[in-house]
Amino acid sequence: MNSLYQTSIHSLPLLGHGKVRDNYAVGDDKILIVTTDRLSAFDVVMNEPIPGKGKVLNQMSDFWFEKLGHIVPNHLTGVAPESVVEAEEVEQVKGRAVVAKRLKPIMVEAVVRGYLIGSGWKDYQDTGSICGIKLPAGLQQAQKLPQPLFTPAAKAELGEHDENISFADMEQRIGAELAAKMRDVSIQLYQAAADYAATRGIIIADTKFEFGLDDDGVMHLMDEVLTADSSRFWPADSYQPGMSPPSFDKQFVRDYLETLSWGKTAPAPALPAEVIEKTQAKYFEAIERLTGAKLKD
Repeated sequence: MNSLYQTSIHSLPLLGHGKVRDNYAVGDDKILIVTTDRLSAFDVVMNEPIPGKGKVLNQMSDFWFEKLGHIVPNHLTGVAPESVVEAEEVEQVKGRAVVAKRLKPIMVEAVVRGYLIGSGWKDYQDTGSICGIKLPAGLQQAQKLPQPLFTPAAKAELGEHDENISFADMEQRIGAELAAKMRDVSIQLYQAAADYAATRGIIIADTKFEFGLDDDGVMHLMDEVLTADSSRFWPADSYQPGMSPPSFDKQFVRDYLETLSWGKTAPAPALPAEVIEKTQAKYFEAIERLTGAKLKD
């Protein structure tokens, strides 16, 4: 499968390159979002692409946007990406792009945790809490939490680490009413997705959502949703608390990088071919397990 590390679309004004997505202006009110095959880990972009990863993320997001559209509006416009670029640029957007509403991003990420893993597990070991939320003593790694926790994070500049913040800090930043709405909608989205994923033999351990406001101040779900980049997916049939479960996501890359001494800052170390191939297989398996369909090319 051909890979796309960075786009070169000249028929539209470039808005910027993110860690994974390249954004272009479509008029004044829409954006072309192209999901490349770049991979970031610990907020550092790797030098090697994961072939087909961008198509998996894009199609997985589209799947969830449709399934969860009754809970909150989202950024999709229904405009075909192939229709807004020149003929010679169509291959760059095919299967990996959307034309989205141009929204004002809310500069707080909405993180929902259903299980005790990742930075939440480290926080709990140190403090008995996650982001200041006190938890019962004696919980194990990867244990299901008594109820999903909303733990917001302040969005960082490209290459910087997002910062976990308290809900009170979030209220100070964006206002109490919007903060409460983001929290409530995020937990509702997570619960609905987790319930569906359970029917497919998958546990969604945690995820993060991003929201933006339209010109009328209406909150929309945006960017990506419940992908293998923004979530931890675990196979239910091999899950057991007390250990870090195998994942259908980039955890394979994270685990490899944890064996190296590199400081978790750019430049990134090279990824061996075996790590790239196994990571690609995880992404492909994730979309098939979740949606019941193979990746559309």
